[in-house]
Amino acid sequence: MKPAPFQYHAPKTVAETLDLLAAYADDDGRVLAGGQSLVPTMAFRLARPKHLVDINGVAELNRIAVENGRLCIGAGVRHSAFETPVEDGPLGRLLASVVRHIAHHPIRTRGTFCGSIAHADPASEWCAVAAALDAEMVAESKVSGTRVIPARTFFEGIMTTALREDELLREVRLPMLAKGTYAGFAEFSRRAGDYAIAMAVATYRLKNGIMSDMHVAVGGAEAAPRRVMEAERTLIGRPPNLGTFQAAAHAARMAVDPLEDPSIDADYRRDIVRAMVSRALENAVT
Repeated sequence: MKPAPFQYHAPKTVAETLDLLAAYADDDGRVLAGGQSLVPTMAFRLARPKHLVDINGVAELNRIAVENGRLCIGAGVRHSAFETPVEDGPLGRLLASVVRHIAHHPIRTRGTFCGSIAHADPASEWCAVAAALDAEMVAESKVSGTRVIPARTFFEGIMTTALREDELLREVRLPMLAKGTYAGFAEFSRRAGDYAIAMAVATYRLKNGIMSDMHVAVGGAEAAPRRVMEAERTLIGRPPNLGTFQAAAHAARMAVDPLEDPSIDADYRRDIVRAMVSRALENAVT
């Protein structure tokens, strides 16, 4: 099939983009960045936007910068930008590890970090990272101005976020990880590049051999990614060893409310969550 008719707009500035969204958001206007999710749904006519606002020509959205202790990622930054560390520290290494799990290389060269966040697919690796690190989403609108939305309230459900129709997700801000932070990621899918059945992101620091500042998040298993506080509490005051990791993984298994479909039942997904949390914590050590 081919997409339904639409009107194409190609702004060159953020201001022009916001003008277009203010004019057309109520008439099913959509932002087009990488298009790796939107364009296929348009081709099958599952989505029929009347207006496409293509932000690929907005140069100011292509930036990656460290400001005020945060890595700021603009709406035009591709997945492939992270295939080599974008900063010389634990965060850069974590992002370089995660990006290898996103689809396939041709898709990574076109799809965007912020586009993945805005789409909010439960199986999105970047959404899990954003939830784990307590990222901030910077939304901008001509009418309501700029607001910063924390990850814990941004993701509302399956492909549902706190973004308003006329807002542009201008950038995502990830807190820089302190030197010495251990960070790991693990994901399970049937084949490389397939949607993940479950994934986990884990970070922590060590003080006198004891774990502190723990962040454990799960993605793919529930309607939205989130930190799993039950798993984090299990790690408090304990050394990083297999027994500790398995206890946290069991706590995560018990805490999740898993998605189900005809091929994957709840118990199977819970077991995958347990394995991924344990592996993410182990990968952080290495």
